[in-house]
Amino acid sequence: MADEIVPRPLADVERPQRPRPATGARTAHEIRSDIVREREELGKSVEALRGRVGELTDWRRQVREHKRELAIGAAVVGFAVGGILALRRR
Repeated sequence: MADEIVPRPLADVERPQRPRPATGARTAHEIRSDIVREREELGKSVEALRGRVGELTDWRRQVREHKRELAIGAAVVGFAVGGILALRRR
């Protein structure tokens, strides 16, 4: 269906790992710079993840996009409950 939710990769989360220099080959300034850069990237990744979680857990949007499936499911449950109740009355 065209209105299905298609999972998409989070570009900020999925990134190639940079090769790390040998231990002791970096200065304290380089290490601090790397930490700052990693924090910024982590912040972006967390924000992207929050947005994606918000999209997927928005039940009102899910209902709006899947009305047909919900109506079919409700009808099936209704017939099943009605059939069970009808059998119990016999």
